[in-house]
Amino acid sequence: METRAIGSLQVTVVGIGCNNFGRRITDDASREVVKAALDVGINFFDTADVYGSTRSEELLGEALGTRRKEAIIATKFGHAIDDHRKGASPAYVRQAADDSLRRLKTDYIDLYQLHRPDTETPIADTLGALNDLVKAGKVLEIGCSNFSVDQLREAEAAVQSGAVRFVSVQNDYSLFQREAEADVLPECARTHIGFLPYFPLANGLLTGKYRKGQPVPEGTRLKSAEKSKLLSEENLNKVEALIQYAESKGHTLLELAFSWLAANPVIPSVIAGATSPQQVQANAKAINWRMTETECAEIDAIMH
Repeated sequence: METRAIGSLQVTVVGIGCNNFGRRITDDASREVVKAALDVGINFFDTADVYGSTRSEELLGEALGTRRKEAIIATKFGHAIDDHRKGASPAYVRQAADDSLRRLKTDYIDLYQLHRPDTETPIADTLGALNDLVKAGKVLEIGCSNFSVDQLREAEAAVQSGAVRFVSVQNDYSLFQREAEADVLPECARTHIGFLPYFPLANGLLTGKYRKGQPVPEGTRLKSAEKSKLLSEENLNKVEALIQYAESKGHTLLELAFSWLAANPVIPSVIAGATSPQQVQANAKAINWRMTETECAEIDAIMH
């Protein structure tokens, strides 16, 4: 599978999001997803200490086992696990990293990401602690998540000479969530920071599970009240139009959603959750459509 660079790391253009582990799927299913990913050549696994109340990291570590060297592990810190484990103070950065290393059963984290800005800790202090982790060999590269352009620029300005800088930012981005195009994506292109989209399938809207005039499948993410507004008539009309367009090109909606993101050179990997080996295999195949500029423009026209 094609790989792209995040700093010094070479990640596969399809990654596995591990936020279902220890929460929405069984422990055995989580291990099967990891094995299936490695077997199809996916090397990039994105988790966080807070996923599954720390269980996601444990399951990923267990599932990788002796195949750790085949994987690039991205994890995150900063969201509150409890009243004591949260934020980005230097002392907590050190503690959180050691806790994650233990749970992941590894002695290094490939990409260590600040999960959200910490308004109570100067970013220079956080970066200093992360730089120490890199110098100690515990972390290879650092990234951030849920950062605005102003926060990215503040972080860049705070980097000490010769110290590490954020090489990636992970924000919400999909065909249905385009805010990043206004400023964060151009900033990433300018500063050579990789943009990792989360919710690349718009909470499932771009999987083909949700169709106009059909009942919402039970147990799906968009069944919940707060998410169900995504299933507006306007959005479902767009989904139908996208499906028709994809099929006219011999592709599925899933392939359209992945390949549209992968067509952007600023995006090194499209990370999506999977609940079964079959889903992993579908995701792995979903970037085989090499979209032309014309096709991207035609898809944009459908969305506007």
